[in-house]
Amino acid sequence: MTTHHSKISLLSPARDKQVAFAAIQAGADAVYIGAPAFGARQAAGNSLEDLAEVVRYAHTYGVQVLVTLNTLLHDDEYEQAVALAHALYSIGVDALIIQDLRLLDFDLPPIRLHASTQCDNRTPGQVKRLRDMGFKRVVLARELGIEEIRAIHLAVPDIELEAFVHGALCVSYSGRCYISEVLAGRSANRGACAQFCRMAYDLLDEQQKEVLDEYGKPVHQRYLLSLQDMDRSAYLAELIEAGVTTFKIEGRLKDADYVTNITAYYREKLDSLLSPIQRGVVGVFTRSFTPAPEKTFHRGGIDYFLHGRTPHMANWLTPKSTGEYIGEVLEVRGNTLRVRLKEGIALHNGDGLTIGSEGCSVNGVEGNIIKVNHQSINPSFHHSTIPLFRNLDAEFVRLLHSERRIPVDILFRETKEGFELSYTPLNPALSPLVGRVGKGMTFEEARNPQKAMETIRTQLAKLGDTPYQAREIQIACKPCFFPISVLNDFRRQVLSAAGSACTQREKPQMPQWLNDPINVPMTDAPMLNAPKVNVLMECKYCLLFEMGHCRKTNPFPKAKEPRFLRLRTGKMLRLTFDCPHCRMLVTEADRK
Repeated sequence: MTTHHSKISLLSPARDKQVAFAAIQAGADAVYIGAPAFGARQAAGNSLEDLAEVVRYAHTYGVQVLVTLNTLLHDDEYEQAVALAHALYSIGVDALIIQDLRLLDFDLPPIRLHASTQCDNRTPGQVKRLRDMGFKRVVLARELGIEEIRAIHLAVPDIELEAFVHGALCVSYSGRCYISEVLAGRSANRGACAQFCRMAYDLLDEQQKEVLDEYGKPVHQRYLLSLQDMDRSAYLAELIEAGVTTFKIEGRLKDADYVTNITAYYREKLDSLLSPIQRGVVGVFTRSFTPAPEKTFHRGGIDYFLHGRTPHMANWLTPKSTGEYIGEVLEVRGNTLRVRLKEGIALHNGDGLTIGSEGCSVNGVEGNIIKVNHQSINPSFHHSTIPLFRNLDAEFVRLLHSERRIPVDILFRETKEGFELSYTPLNPALSPLVGRVGKGMTFEEARNPQKAMETIRTQLAKLGDTPYQAREIQIACKPCFFPISVLNDFRRQVLSAAGSACTQREKPQMPQWLNDPINVPMTDAPMLNAPKVNVLMECKYCLLFEMGHCRKTNPFPKAKEPRFLRLRTGKMLRLTFDCPHCRMLVTEADRK
C-alpha cells in the first residue's frame, strides 16, 4: 500500500460526556462534541463544565477534543459565538469545527479551525480558499469519489483532509438543504432539521399519477429519499492513499452502544493497515465483544459514490434501523413466525426483529418457530419468503464493553533526597508522570533482597483503576524493606497528577448562559437560509437511477418519468433531473 507519512486519526462522535468517554475507551484518536450553543444539533448541547471534564479525560489518553460551532449565525449572535469560542479555548479544546465563515472577521482565540462539511467542500478551489483563510483541516463532502478526493489532495497537499466513513447520510449536499427551513421553519443549518428525507412520499408522473415500481405496484407512501448508511470500511487503504488523514464516524445523536461498537470496528480496521509512524494515539484494548456494525443502529451499508453510482442506495421500506440479515420468514400466522435462520444465528427473548417495514420483539423461541409481541404481522412483500433482520441483539449489547490502557514504563530509583518514581507512556506525545517520594524517610535493608525487589515491582505496577498498564519495570535502588502501604502511597502520589496534562489556558468571566445548554438565547429571527431560488434540495442521489431508469442508459418513457413527490399531507414537491451535472433537484411544486 502506497501511503503518505501523516498521522492517521479516527474521529468519533459524542452526544454527551458519557458517550465521549465510551468513544475514547473504544479507540478514538479524537472526539467531536457539541457546545452549549451553535453546534448544529440542538438536541446535543453540552455545558462548559461537562466539556472541560471531557477535555481532561481525553487529554489523559492523548485524545483530542473538537467542538462543533457549525451553525450559520444571525447578526446578533456573533458576539455570543465569539465569547463561546474563547471559553472553549480556555478549557483546552483542541479545535473548532465551523461553517459560518463570517466568524473569521471577529477576534477569535488562537485555536485550530476546521471547515465543516456544511461549507460544501467539493472542489480543489474551495479547499484552497479555506486553506488560505487559515483553516488547518476541511471536512470533505460525503458525495466525493476517490479520484475527486485525490485531486483535492494533489492540488492542496498542505491541508488536512477529513472524510466521513460511516453513519447516516443526508440525501442533499450538506449545507445545501433548505427543505426543513422552508416547509417547517426549522433550519438544518441551525441544528433543527425536521428530516424530510426520512419521510414517506408518493411518487407521481407529470400527470400526477402514481409511478409503478418494478413489480407493477404504485409507489405509494415509501421512503424515497431515505438513504442507507455509509460504510467505507473496505476502502480505508484507498482513502489513505488518496490523501485522507482523518476518518470520521457520523452520529452525534447516537448512544454509547453505537459509538463503542463502530469506533472499535474502525480502530481494528485501521490498526491492521497502519505503520507505527502513521498510527495516532492508540493504546492497549480489552474488549468483551467482536465489533460488528450491523449489531447496533444500521440501515444497511453503501460506499456512497466512492467508486461511482451504485443501485439501491436508499431503503424505500423503512427509514429506521434494520440491523443484520439473519434469515427469512417462511410463514406468518398472527404473532407466530416460521423462519429459516442463517447458520450460527441464535435468537433470544428481547431481540428486536425487522420484517419488511414492521418491527417486533422476540417473546419466545422453539426451534424454527418464533413468537413475537405483535398480534399480527402483515409484511407487504412480493416474494414467497420474506427477509428477516435483527435490529437489536440483546446478548451483543449485554457484552458491549471496551477498556483502553496506556502502556507505561516504570522507573523507581534512589536519589540524594529520597526516591524518584516515574511512569513514562510509550507515546511520546504524553508527558511522563514523575514524583519525588519518600523524602526524609529511612528504610531497613531487606533480609530477603529478592522478595523485597519483587514486592516493589508488584505494588508499583498495580494500575488497575487507572488509565495505565505496566510494561517494563526498572528498580534502581538498594534492596530495602518498604511496607506495602508506603509503596501504595508512593504510587498514588505520582498517579494523582494523571489529569494535569489538561491545564486550562485561562479563566475568563463568561456569561451565565454559556453554562446552560438548555436555555441558550437562540434568536427567533426570520429564516436565515430561505433560498432566493426554488431549490430545496440538491442531491447527487437520483431517483431515476435508483429505479434503473437513468436517462443515459435505460430511460423511462417520458410520460412515465417521476416528476413529483407527495407527502402524506398532500404537499407537492417537484423533481428536476439535471443530467449534464448528474444531480437531482427538489423544489416546491407551486413556486416558480
